[in-house]
Amino acid sequence: MKLTFLSHAAFLVEAEGFKAIIDPYLTGNSLAQHKPEDITGLTHIFVTHGHGDHLGDTIELAKNNDALVIANAEISGYLSKEGVKTHAMHIGGRHKFDFGTVKMTPAHHGSSIPTEDGILYGGNPCGFVIEVNNKKIYHAGDTGLTMDMKLLEVENIDVALIPIGGNFTMDIEDALRAVEFVKPKVAIPMHYDTFPVIKADPKEFKERNKACETVILEIGQSYEF
Repeated sequence: MKLTFLSHAAFLVEAEGFKAIIDPYLTGNSLAQHKPEDITGLTHIFVTHGHGDHLGDTIELAKNNDALVIANAEISGYLSKEGVKTHAMHIGGRHKFDFGTVKMTPAHHGSSIPTEDGILYGGNPCGFVIEVNNKKIYHAGDTGLTMDMKLLEVENIDVALIPIGGNFTMDIEDALRAVEFVKPKVAIPMHYDTFPVIKADPKEFKERNKACETVILEIGQSYEF
C-alpha cells in the first residue's frame, strides 16, 4: 500500500488494481503541487464532506478517470445529477467492494456543497476506514475529538490520517488524544498550514505523540507499508 500526501486532507492511495484519491482539493489550493489533469488512472474517489476544500475537484477527476465516488447519500445524489458514478453510504455502514472493504465513520463537523445556484445540504460529514489487501487506513475527515474514535481501536488501523490544524478541526492537543483512542500503528498529521487560521507544527505533534509512530509527509511525499 502506498500513500502520497497531496496537501491539506488530500491523499492518493495505491495498491495493485486500486488507485484512489481522498478529498481532492487541488484547484485553488496554493500548497498543491498537482493539478487535476496530473492525476490519472484513478479507480475511486472518497469524499468526507461537501465543503469546497474537500469535495474539491471530484467532478472533474471522476469524469476524466471514469472513477467511482464513495460518499454519503446527499453528496452522492448531487454528484449523480452531475453525471458522476457514485456509491452512497452513511455513518456506521460497511461495504465490500472489489478492492476491499470500506467503513464510514462519524466526524463532528459540517457539510455543505457550494454550487452556482447557492449552498446545498451536504449530509453528515464522515471519515473512512479503507481496507485493501489486509491493510487499513483511517482518514478521520474534518472532525473534532470524539469518544466514537475509541471504538476504532478494534479495527487494528495501520495508518491514521489525523487533522491537527485546530479552529475547524482538532488541534494538536486533541489529535494526541485521538491517536490514544484509535491506537493505529502509524499516525500521519494532515489539515494544517493551508490557511493562516490552521497553522500548526507537525513536529510538535510527532514529539508529543507517545501512542504510536508518527510519519510527517512533505507535500508530494509517499509512505509505503
